[in-house]
Amino acid sequence: MSTIRLLVLGAVRQHGRAHGYQVRNDLEYWGAHEWSNAKPGSIYHALKQMAKQGLLHAHETAPSTAGGPPRTEYEITDTGTEEYLALLRRSLTARDQKPDVLSAALGLMVDLGRAEVLGLLRERVQALEEWRASVTGYYTPQGGPGQLGHIGEIMDFWVHSADCGAEWTRGLVERIEGGAYTFAGEGAPFVGVLADGEENPYATGVAHPSDRT
Repeated sequence: MSTIRLLVLGAVRQHGRAHGYQVRNDLEYWGAHEWSNAKPGSIYHALKQMAKQGLLHAHETAPSTAGGPPRTEYEITDTGTEEYLALLRRSLTARDQKPDVLSAALGLMVDLGRAEVLGLLRERVQALEEWRASVTGYYTPQGGPGQLGHIGEIMDFWVHSADCGAEWTRGLVERIEGGAYTFAGEGAPFVGVLADGEENPYATGVAHPSDRT
């Protein structure tokens, strides 16, 4: 699973059309540079690669207000939308993804309908329960990790991870069932992107050669 692809496609889709620096600014606004591999170089590389793959359409625009050559603005294609939604769905259901994948999916989940998200999260709980059952098939938590020497700490960690993950996901399901958040088709969505030129209080302030393109 590529977190950067999910994040970049999601950011472009929310803007409708955005240049690379806007996408970078949004992801820093979300704090993605702290919890994922969404660094400037990887963001600009992902934009160019996905344009080559037909997931994004690149528009050359007038020179930027900051000076320099014309900027390239990106717009998600139909193929890109299909890829984005497929990535988002897999990120919400798979129990064995890294934390950055789930974090990205949580930030973008409102692009799906409420009922679908609830179904996907319930699939996640089931996957975690099945994983726990596979571990406890040969490891009995009640006996403590010491029964297998220090190696038992691995199984103990897996069991606790499954339990905590399932408990947290059930809590999220309850919040969404209770009406939390605005999902696709329910009205005006939460605005999670910055307007062009809007100051970003969480920007790193570190310049990158591609910021002007």
